[in-house]
Amino acid sequence: MVPVSVPLAWGVFLGVVLGIGLWSLVSVFPRLSRPRLADRLAPYILDVSPEARAFVGRTTVDPIPVLGTLFLPLFGRLRRGLAALLGGSETVERRLRQSGSRRSLDEFRSQQLVCALLCTAAGLVAVVFVPALHALPLLAAAAIPVLTGLGGALLWDGLLRRAALGRLTRMRGELPTILEFLTLSLSAGEGILDALARVSRTSAGELSREFGGVVAEVHSGISLGEALHSLARSLQLAALTRFVDQVGGALDRGTPLAEVLRAQAQDAREEAKRELLEVAGKKEVAMLVPLVFLILPMTILFAIFPGLFILQAGF
Repeated sequence: MVPVSVPLAWGVFLGVVLGIGLWSLVSVFPRLSRPRLADRLAPYILDVSPEARAFVGRTTVDPIPVLGTLFLPLFGRLRRGLAALLGGSETVERRLRQSGSRRSLDEFRSQQLVCALLCTAAGLVAVVFVPALHALPLLAAAAIPVLTGLGGALLWDGLLRRAALGRLTRMRGELPTILEFLTLSLSAGEGILDALARVSRTSAGELSREFGGVVAEVHSGISLGEALHSLARSLQLAALTRFVDQVGGALDRGTPLAEVLRAQAQDAREEAKRELLEVAGKKEVAMLVPLVFLILPMTILFAIFPGLFILQAGF
Protein backbone atom coordinates (compact mmCIF):
# COMPACT_ATOMS: atom_id res chain seq x y z
CA MET A 1 0.00 0.00 0.00
CA VAL A 2 1.45 3.38 -1.03
CA PRO A 3 1.49 5.94 1.77
CA VAL A 4 -0.43 9.10 0.88
CA SER A 5 1.26 12.33 1.91
CA VAL A 6 -0.40 15.70 2.16
CA PRO A 7 1.11 17.06 -1.11
CA LEU A 8 0.06 13.87 -2.93
CA ALA A 9 -3.49 14.13 -1.56
CA TRP A 10 -3.72 17.75 -2.65
CA GLY A 11 -2.35 16.79 -6.06
CA VAL A 12 -4.97 14.07 -6.50
CA PHE A 13 -7.74 16.42 -5.40
CA LEU A 14 -6.68 19.25 -7.70
CA GLY A 15 -6.20 16.78 -10.58
CA VAL A 16 -9.76 15.49 -10.15
CA VAL A 17 -11.08 19.06 -10.04
CA LEU A 18 -9.11 19.96 -13.17
CA GLY A 19 -10.36 16.87 -14.99
CA ILE A 20 -14.00 17.56 -14.14
CA GLY A 21 -13.57 21.19 -15.17
CA LEU A 22 -12.06 20.32 -18.54
CA TRP A 23 -14.70 17.65 -19.11
CA SER A 24 -17.42 20.18 -18.30
CA LEU A 25 -15.96 22.73 -20.71
CA VAL A 26 -15.84 20.16 -23.50
CA SER A 27 -19.45 19.09 -22.78
CA VAL A 28 -20.86 22.61 -23.19
CA PHE A 29 -19.24 23.15 -26.59
CA PRO A 30 -21.79 23.10 -29.45
CA ARG A 31 -21.79 19.97 -31.51
CA LEU A 32 -20.81 20.50 -35.12
CA SER A 33 -22.08 17.15 -36.36
CA ARG A 34 -25.46 16.68 -38.01
CA PRO A 35 -28.34 15.65 -35.72
CA ARG A 36 -29.03 11.96 -35.66
CA LEU A 37 -32.14 10.43 -37.14
CA ALA A 38 -33.42 9.53 -33.65
CA ASP A 39 -33.09 13.17 -32.52
CA ARG A 40 -35.11 14.38 -35.49
CA LEU A 41 -37.76 11.67 -35.45
CA ALA A 42 -38.47 11.21 -31.72
CA PRO A 43 -40.48 14.45 -31.13
CA TYR A 44 -43.01 13.42 -33.80
CA ILE A 45 -43.87 9.99 -32.39
CA LEU A 46 -44.20 10.81 -28.69
CA ASP A 47 -47.87 9.83 -28.62
CA VAL A 48 -47.26 6.31 -29.94
CA SER A 49 -43.78 5.36 -28.71
CA PRO A 50 -42.75 5.06 -25.03
CA GLU A 51 -39.10 4.79 -26.16
CA ALA A 52 -39.39 8.14 -27.91
CA ARG A 53 -40.85 9.74 -24.78
CA ALA A 54 -38.00 8.36 -22.70
CA PHE A 55 -35.48 9.53 -25.31
CA VAL A 56 -36.87 13.08 -25.43
CA GLY A 57 -37.33 13.17 -21.65
CA ARG A 58 -33.65 12.68 -20.91
CA THR A 59 -32.61 15.36 -18.44
CA THR A 60 -29.39 17.07 -17.54
CA VAL A 61 -28.71 19.62 -14.86
CA ASP A 62 -27.53 22.95 -16.18
CA PRO A 63 -25.18 24.77 -16.27
CA ILE A 64 -22.68 21.90 -15.88
CA PRO A 65 -24.11 18.85 -17.66
CA VAL A 66 -21.28 16.56 -16.52
CA LEU A 67 -21.84 17.16 -12.82
CA GLY A 68 -25.57 17.02 -13.45
CA THR A 69 -25.27 13.61 -15.06
CA LEU A 70 -23.02 12.30 -12.28
CA PHE A 71 -25.09 13.52 -9.35
CA LEU A 72 -28.57 13.53 -10.90
CA PRO A 73 -29.82 10.40 -9.04
CA LEU A 74 -28.71 11.76 -5.66
CA PHE A 75 -29.98 15.22 -6.51
CA GLY A 76 -33.34 13.78 -7.56
CA ARG A 77 -33.73 11.88 -4.29
CA LEU A 78 -32.85 14.98 -2.28
CA ARG A 79 -35.32 17.04 -4.28
CA ARG A 80 -38.12 14.53 -3.73
CA GLY A 81 -37.27 14.41 -0.03
CA LEU A 82 -37.43 18.21 0.20
CA ALA A 83 -40.76 18.23 -1.63
CA ALA A 84 -42.12 15.59 0.74
CA LEU A 85 -40.83 17.53 3.75
CA LEU A 86 -42.25 20.90 2.76
CA GLY A 87 -45.27 19.72 0.78
CA GLY A 88 -47.63 22.17 -0.91
CA SER A 89 -46.81 21.30 -4.52
CA GLU A 90 -50.17 22.62 -5.73
CA THR A 91 -49.60 25.87 -3.84
CA VAL A 92 -46.13 26.24 -5.35
CA GLU A 93 -47.48 25.64 -8.86
CA ARG A 94 -50.19 28.25 -8.30
CA ARG A 95 -47.65 30.79 -7.00
CA LEU A 96 -45.38 30.13 -9.96
CA ARG A 97 -48.31 30.88 -12.23
CA GLN A 98 -49.27 33.97 -10.25
CA SER A 99 -45.72 35.30 -10.27
CA GLY A 100 -45.49 34.92 -14.05
CA SER A 101 -42.47 32.64 -13.79
CA ARG A 102 -41.71 30.23 -16.60
CA ARG A 103 -40.09 27.75 -14.23
CA SER A 104 -41.65 24.36 -13.71
CA LEU A 105 -42.22 22.81 -10.31
CA ASP A 106 -39.13 20.61 -10.68
CA GLU A 107 -36.96 23.59 -11.59
CA PHE A 108 -38.20 25.51 -8.57
CA ARG A 109 -37.59 22.54 -6.27
CA SER A 110 -34.09 22.16 -7.71
CA GLN A 111 -33.27 25.81 -7.07
CA GLN A 112 -34.78 25.56 -3.60
CA LEU A 113 -32.63 22.51 -2.86
CA VAL A 114 -29.49 24.30 -4.08
CA CYS A 115 -30.31 27.25 -1.82
CA ALA A 116 -30.85 24.89 1.13
CA LEU A 117 -27.55 23.09 0.46
CA LEU A 118 -25.64 26.38 0.22
CA CYS A 119 -27.15 27.60 3.49
CA THR A 120 -26.33 24.26 5.12
CA ALA A 121 -22.73 24.56 3.94
CA ALA A 122 -22.59 28.13 5.27
CA GLY A 123 -23.88 26.96 8.65
CA LEU A 124 -21.34 24.14 8.73
CA VAL A 125 -18.50 26.54 7.90
CA ALA A 126 -19.68 28.88 10.64
CA VAL A 127 -19.74 26.05 13.19
CA VAL A 128 -16.22 24.95 12.23
CA PHE A 129 -14.47 28.29 11.88
CA VAL A 130 -16.29 30.71 14.21
CA PRO A 131 -14.63 30.49 17.65
CA ALA A 132 -17.70 31.74 19.49
CA LEU A 133 -19.67 28.67 18.34
CA HIS A 134 -17.11 26.18 19.64
CA ALA A 135 -18.45 26.54 23.18
CA LEU A 136 -21.91 25.36 22.19
CA PRO A 137 -23.05 21.83 23.07
CA LEU A 138 -22.61 19.21 20.39
CA LEU A 139 -26.35 18.91 19.78
CA ALA A 140 -26.76 22.68 19.35
CA ALA A 141 -23.75 22.86 17.03
CA ALA A 142 -25.15 20.02 14.92
CA ALA A 143 -28.54 21.74 14.75
CA ILE A 144 -27.13 24.98 13.29
CA PRO A 145 -26.46 23.61 9.75
CA VAL A 146 -29.85 21.89 9.74
CA LEU A 147 -31.64 25.07 10.75
CA THR A 148 -29.75 27.20 8.24
CA GLY A 149 -30.58 24.72 5.47
CA LEU A 150 -34.26 24.74 6.41
CA GLY A 151 -34.12 28.53 6.57
CA GLY A 152 -32.67 28.64 3.05
CA ALA A 153 -35.49 26.48 1.71
CA LEU A 154 -38.10 28.61 3.44
CA LEU A 155 -36.36 31.77 2.20
CA TRP A 156 -36.67 30.59 -1.41
CA ASP A 157 -40.34 29.81 -0.85
CA GLY A 158 -40.83 33.23 0.73
CA LEU A 159 -39.26 34.96 -2.27
CA LEU A 160 -41.71 33.15 -4.54
CA ARG A 161 -44.63 34.12 -2.31
CA ARG A 162 -43.50 37.75 -2.34
CA ALA A 163 -43.15 37.76 -6.13
CA ALA A 164 -46.63 36.26 -6.53
CA LEU A 165 -48.24 38.77 -4.14
CA GLY A 166 -46.46 41.68 -5.81
CA ARG A 167 -47.63 40.67 -9.28
CA LEU A 168 -51.20 40.12 -8.07
CA THR A 169 -51.15 43.58 -6.47
CA ARG A 170 -50.00 45.15 -9.74
CA MET A 171 -52.70 43.30 -11.65
CA ARG A 172 -55.33 44.44 -9.14
CA GLY A 173 -54.23 48.04 -9.67
CA GLU A 174 -54.30 47.68 -13.47
CA LEU A 175 -57.78 46.14 -13.63
CA PRO A 176 -59.90 49.36 -13.34
CA THR A 177 -57.95 51.06 -16.14
CA ILE A 178 -58.23 48.01 -18.38
CA LEU A 179 -61.96 47.74 -17.68
CA GLU A 180 -62.46 51.37 -18.70
CA PHE A 181 -60.41 50.75 -21.84
CA LEU A 182 -62.59 47.76 -22.66
CA THR A 183 -65.69 49.87 -22.03
CA LEU A 184 -64.50 52.49 -24.53
CA SER A 185 -63.71 49.83 -27.12
CA LEU A 186 -67.09 48.14 -26.69
CA SER A 187 -68.90 51.48 -26.85
CA ALA A 188 -67.12 52.17 -30.14
CA GLY A 189 -68.62 49.00 -31.61
CA GLU A 190 -65.87 46.44 -31.16
CA GLY A 191 -66.51 42.92 -29.88
CA ILE A 192 -65.17 41.67 -26.59
CA LEU A 193 -62.45 39.59 -28.27
CA ASP A 194 -61.30 42.51 -30.43
CA ALA A 195 -61.31 44.76 -27.34
CA LEU A 196 -59.16 42.27 -25.42
CA ALA A 197 -56.77 42.05 -28.37
CA ARG A 198 -56.51 45.84 -28.52
CA VAL A 199 -55.80 46.03 -24.78
CA SER A 200 -53.10 43.38 -25.05
CA ARG A 201 -51.45 45.23 -27.96
CA THR A 202 -51.53 48.76 -26.55
CA SER A 203 -50.87 48.09 -22.86
CA ALA A 204 -47.66 46.92 -21.21
CA GLY A 205 -48.92 45.72 -17.83
CA GLU A 206 -49.11 42.28 -16.31
CA LEU A 207 -52.85 41.87 -16.82
CA SER A 208 -52.71 42.94 -20.45
CA ARG A 209 -50.14 40.21 -21.12
CA GLU A 210 -52.47 37.69 -19.52
CA PHE A 211 -55.29 38.88 -21.78
CA GLY A 212 -52.92 38.50 -24.72
CA GLY A 213 -52.56 34.85 -23.75
CA VAL A 214 -56.36 34.55 -23.63
CA VAL A 215 -56.62 35.97 -27.16
CA ALA A 216 -53.97 33.52 -28.38
CA GLU A 217 -55.89 30.61 -26.84
CA VAL A 218 -59.12 31.75 -28.51
CA HIS A 219 -57.35 31.92 -31.86
CA SER A 220 -56.09 28.38 -31.30
CA GLY A 221 -59.67 27.07 -31.01
CA ILE A 222 -60.65 27.47 -27.34
CA SER A 223 -63.85 29.35 -26.58
CA LEU A 224 -63.58 32.79 -24.99
CA GLY A 225 -65.50 31.83 -21.88
CA GLU A 226 -63.37 28.76 -21.28
CA ALA A 227 -60.13 30.72 -21.75
CA LEU A 228 -61.26 33.45 -19.35
CA HIS A 229 -62.36 30.95 -16.70
CA SER A 230 -59.05 29.11 -17.03
CA LEU A 231 -57.21 32.40 -16.46
CA ALA A 232 -59.33 33.20 -13.41
CA ARG A 233 -58.77 29.73 -11.92
CA SER A 234 -55.00 29.90 -12.41
CA LEU A 235 -54.55 33.41 -10.98
CA GLN A 236 -57.24 33.28 -8.25
CA LEU A 237 -57.60 37.07 -8.15
CA ALA A 238 -60.97 38.01 -6.69
CA ALA A 239 -61.53 41.11 -8.85
CA LEU A 240 -60.55 39.24 -12.02
CA THR A 241 -62.84 36.34 -11.07
CA ARG A 242 -65.79 38.75 -10.72
CA PHE A 243 -64.94 40.25 -14.10
CA VAL A 244 -64.88 36.82 -15.75
CA ASP A 245 -68.17 35.79 -14.10
CA GLN A 246 -69.92 38.98 -15.19
CA VAL A 247 -68.57 38.73 -18.74
CA GLY A 248 -69.66 35.10 -18.93
CA GLY A 249 -73.11 35.94 -17.62
CA ALA A 250 -73.46 38.86 -20.03
CA LEU A 251 -72.44 36.68 -22.97
CA ASP A 252 -74.93 33.98 -21.96
CA ARG A 253 -77.87 36.37 -21.39
CA GLY A 254 -77.05 38.87 -24.14
CA THR A 255 -76.62 41.79 -21.70
CA PRO A 256 -74.73 44.84 -23.05
CA LEU A 257 -71.14 44.42 -21.89
CA ALA A 258 -70.24 48.12 -21.89
CA GLU A 259 -72.52 48.99 -18.97
CA VAL A 260 -71.46 45.89 -17.06
CA LEU A 261 -67.76 46.70 -17.41
CA ARG A 262 -68.30 50.38 -16.58
CA ALA A 263 -70.05 49.44 -13.35
CA GLN A 264 -67.39 46.92 -12.49
CA ALA A 265 -64.60 49.47 -13.14
CA GLN A 266 -66.29 51.85 -10.71
CA ASP A 267 -66.63 49.07 -8.14
CA ALA A 268 -62.96 48.16 -8.59
CA ARG A 269 -61.88 51.75 -7.94
CA GLU A 270 -64.08 51.98 -4.86
CA GLU A 271 -62.63 48.72 -3.59
CA ALA A 272 -59.10 50.05 -4.16
CA LYS A 273 -59.96 53.14 -2.12
CA ARG A 274 -61.35 50.99 0.72
CA GLU A 275 -58.24 48.80 0.70
CA LEU A 276 -56.03 51.90 0.83
CA LEU A 277 -57.96 53.23 3.82
CA GLU A 278 -57.72 49.85 5.54
CA VAL A 279 -53.96 49.70 5.00
CA ALA A 280 -53.60 53.26 6.32
CA GLY A 281 -55.64 52.34 9.41
CA LYS A 282 -53.54 49.24 10.08
CA LYS A 283 -50.28 51.16 9.68
CA GLU A 284 -51.33 54.14 11.75
CA VAL A 285 -48.89 53.28 14.54
CA ALA A 286 -46.07 52.66 12.08
CA MET A 287 -46.76 56.06 10.48
CA LEU A 288 -46.29 57.70 13.89
CA VAL A 289 -42.73 56.34 14.23
CA PRO A 290 -41.03 58.91 11.94
CA LEU A 291 -43.19 61.65 13.44
CA VAL A 292 -42.34 60.84 17.05
CA PHE A 293 -38.71 59.80 16.67
CA LEU A 294 -37.55 62.02 13.78
CA ILE A 295 -39.70 65.07 13.09
CA LEU A 296 -40.70 65.90 16.67
CA PRO A 297 -37.14 65.75 18.13
CA MET A 298 -35.82 67.92 15.29
CA THR A 299 -38.62 70.45 15.88
CA ILE A 300 -37.82 70.60 19.59
CA LEU A 301 -34.11 70.91 18.83
CA PHE A 302 -34.66 73.85 16.46
CA ALA A 303 -36.93 75.51 19.01
CA ILE A 304 -34.60 75.13 22.02
CA PHE A 305 -31.10 75.35 20.52
CA PRO A 306 -31.19 79.11 19.62
CA GLY A 307 -32.23 79.99 23.19
CA LEU A 308 -29.50 77.82 24.70
CA PHE A 309 -26.93 79.38 22.35
CA ILE A 310 -27.99 82.91 23.35
CA LEU A 311 -27.88 82.03 27.05
CA GLN A 312 -24.38 80.54 26.70
CA ALA A 313 -23.17 83.54 24.71
CA GLY A 314 -24.62 85.97 27.24
CA PHE A 315 -22.81 84.41 30.19
